[in-house]
Amino acid sequence: MSDEVYDGAVGIDLGTTYSCVANYDGNNVEIIANEQGSFTTPSFVSFTAEERLIGEAAKNQAAMNPANTVFDVKRLIGRRFDDPTVKKDIESWPFKITDNAGAPMVQVEYLGETKTFSPQEISSMVLLKMKEVAETKLGKKVAKAVVTVPAYFNDNQRQATKDAGAIAGLNVLRIINEPTAAAIAYGLGSGKSDKERNVLIYDLGGGTFDVSLLHIQGGVFTVKATAGDTHLGGQDFDTNLLEHFKKEFTRKTKKDLSGDARALRRLRTACERAKRTLSNGTQATVEIDSLFDGEDFNANITRARFEDINAKAFNGTIQPVEQVLKDANIDKSKVDEIVLVGGSTRIPRIQKLLSDFFNGKKLEKSINPDEAVAYGAAVQAGILSGKATSADTADLLLLDVCPLSLGVAMEGNIFAPVVPRGTTVPTIKKRGTALTGATKFSKLPPESYSQLCLIATRLSEEIKSEKRMLVFKGSASSIFAKFFGLGLLRGPQAHVTASFREVKSTQLHAHQLNLVDEGSTWSS
Repeated sequence: MSDEVYDGAVGIDLGTTYSCVANYDGNNVEIIANEQGSFTTPSFVSFTAEERLIGEAAKNQAAMNPANTVFDVKRLIGRRFDDPTVKKDIESWPFKITDNAGAPMVQVEYLGETKTFSPQEISSMVLLKMKEVAETKLGKKVAKAVVTVPAYFNDNQRQATKDAGAIAGLNVLRIINEPTAAAIAYGLGSGKSDKERNVLIYDLGGGTFDVSLLHIQGGVFTVKATAGDTHLGGQDFDTNLLEHFKKEFTRKTKKDLSGDARALRRLRTACERAKRTLSNGTQATVEIDSLFDGEDFNANITRARFEDINAKAFNGTIQPVEQVLKDANIDKSKVDEIVLVGGSTRIPRIQKLLSDFFNGKKLEKSINPDEAVAYGAAVQAGILSGKATSADTADLLLLDVCPLSLGVAMEGNIFAPVVPRGTTVPTIKKRGTALTGATKFSKLPPESYSQLCLIATRLSEEIKSEKRMLVFKGSASSIFAKFFGLGLLRGPQAHVTASFREVKSTQLHAHQLNLVDEGSTWSS
């Protein structure tokens, strides 16, 4: 590889279980294979006394080195240690998670020492691997990328993902939602059409689940609504199957393997293999020699039993579909196309549930569910880096939505929404809030006393003053007190302006706090 830097950008699908990288050269999108010839790379990182392994090599180490092989880190990124989902995951992971001032940290043995890494650092290692895969193919250094995240990721999770990119040496041009990226892949690929249509993207991956409804007309992709679960996917189906086989092993041998990380890893790998087999056949066999305490394990599982074990999880994927239709105010009969994305959509029961919900409607399986997100990310990367020159992408306009409501904290620890979820971005929203109360100020410095008196007079506030004490009655809000540093600054009405300057941003920018009365304004 030369020292020349690639002038374009790549698209990276940073998945919970597998990741994928693609490049758009202006005319075609290429999904880039890794050194094993696979188009997807396991999101695994393994640490040993001699080296650090990433991808296939790391996953192959999982059974032999379970305590130092890290996976599922996407379920940690941007979360707090005391998050209930984190607590639950920690119970099932063989590697150790520690608490660092409320932030979860991964603890491993590496190069003969105990090391701790943040979820961002572990994710950066996976991103670095995908960066190297792209560099090997392009023969140049890759410096820019578009990275995808689940549509229901919050701002902390999105920012943490962007930080991971920076640690990996990537300038992350934009963070985009996975189902939106998949919609681009479908809209520019096999689903290309100039006609106006409503397209539902059903994205069920290894660890997250998203549903988005888009209105597509020509090159304009407008997201109407989105919903999902950042903690539901193929890994959960594997876990349910794992619990089933653990009980089966105990029933047969009278032994409990719950405390053996190596045995659990081997059994989980067998469960994943059985799950894949059941997507094509009606029965699978699990055979593991000397699984635990010298005991071999052999068991059969039918597709019907697998579906029964995961019935609650499977049925739970329909609720977000209903939510999306409700938020978009569209009847399910008005959905023109249903596109399947994510490896877990290969499960026959999932497909039947979705088809039945839409009254037997045919599901679109024309795009590769494992590669579609990276494909769409690559197109967006090409547009942002100036590589997109074809007619297909020249007029492409992507209008996404804010998946979660954004707002401000009001007095009494009350959340006041400013930008409701489902709002198309970019957008500007304002919210007016009037609060009442009475506040006493004492021992005020002369300059603050004078300024408060002046403001109170201008706002026609009812005040009582003596020496260095003021008592305000009427409208009030302590939020502005801390903001102006005057103890408490009172005003009858507060206006908060939230501004989205770029489509990629989902962070609330409350950049102006005004006190308004009959045309008089004091602002920050």
